[in-house]
Amino acid sequence: MEHPYNLVVKLLYGCGLRLFESVTLRVKNFNFDAGILTVHGKGDKDRTVPIPQAITSELTAQLEVVKKQYDADVAAGFAGVFLDDQLERKYPNAAKQFIWQWLFPQPSLTFVEDSNERRRYHLHDTHVQQALYEAVRRARLTKRVTSHTFRHSYATHLLQANYDIRTIQTLLEHSDVRTTMIYTHCVPSKTIKELKSPLDF
Repeated sequence: MEHPYNLVVKLLYGCGLRLFESVTLRVKNFNFDAGILTVHGKGDKDRTVPIPQAITSELTAQLEVVKKQYDADVAAGFAGVFLDDQLERKYPNAAKQFIWQWLFPQPSLTFVEDSNERRRYHLHDTHVQQALYEAVRRARLTKRVTSHTFRHSYATHLLQANYDIRTIQTLLEHSDVRTTMIYTHCVPSKTIKELKSPLDF
């Protein structure tokens, strides 16, 4: 996959994010000193997950891209990024501050007729889905793959690495542990010897 879609997908798998959580990440969500990403999830709930060390350099490079675009936007007199109404009332200057900029911004500004302003929106999730669809098609995979597949894989691989179910529940932001328990069906149970068919003895 091409940039930035490949980095979006790496965050889906590396942090167990939902697609909307990944495309709506802002600069302020990253704490590289602590190695922590704060995710604004469903129901306006926040959670923290480790930043994958394997993509730290890619993330910092993307932040540099955002900074250059932000500087150009400020010089052009843009009105800032989109914020929800409640947040805009609480922090009237936030839209123009660097920390509130999208990690994955749309290439072009959006004109808002009501206010006669130009603002920047985040990368649309359908663009990521289309890029993923094309990548899966080119790879000729024999299984269905969606953006949510990476979140499922994140949970399954943590279970395989012997992370406890409560930790995984917290990382995925499941309100009920029974939702997280579904992933135990994806991990085959093993005795002292890995289970085999008698035909393979």
